[in-house]
Amino acid sequence: MKKYILLLFILIVSFTVKAQNDEVTTYYLIRHAEKVRTDNSNKNPNLNERGQIRAENWSSVFEHVNFDLIYSTNYNRTVQTAKPTAQKKDLELQFYDPRNMYDDDFKSKTTGKTVLVVGHSNTTPQFVNKILGKKKYNDIEDSNNSNLYIVTIVNSKATDTVLKIE
Repeated sequence: MKKYILLLFILIVSFTVKAQNDEVTTYYLIRHAEKVRTDNSNKNPNLNERGQIRAENWSSVFEHVNFDLIYSTNYNRTVQTAKPTAQKKDLELQFYDPRNMYDDDFKSKTTGKTVLVVGHSNTTPQFVNKILGKKKYNDIEDSNNSNLYIVTIVNSKATDTVLKIE
C-alpha cells in the first residue's frame, strides 16, 4: 500500500511540475478603432472621436492583462488604437507587416509571451487563422470595431475564442 501511495505522490508531483513548465503563449488580437471617413482617398486616416474613446476603452479592458509585447501595423489608425494600452503598460510599440503575418521571426519573438496585436478588418482574422493553422474566421464587417480574438497556445495546441467588446 505504501508503494502505491508513494507512486501516486510521485505522479501527482511530476504532473504538477510538468504543468508549471508548460510554455504558454497568448495572443489578443483586435481591429483598429473607428477611423475618420471623410476622405475616401486617404489611405492612412486617423481615428475619429469615437475611435479615440474606443482606444482608451481597450486600455481599460486590458488593464489586468500583463502584456509582454504590443504589435501594430504601421498605420495611423492601428498605432492610435494600440498607443493608450502601450503607454499604460509602459511598453514600446512593435510593428509587423500585415503581408507577412505570424512568420518564424514573429513566432520566436512571441513564444511564451502575452501579446496584443492590432490590425485591420481583413488582417486580424487572417492573423488568427494563421496562428490556428486553419481558416476559421472571415473578414470583420467594416462597421465592427469590437471583436477581441484570444488565442492561447500550450505545448503547440491552440485554443481560441472571440468576444465582442462594445
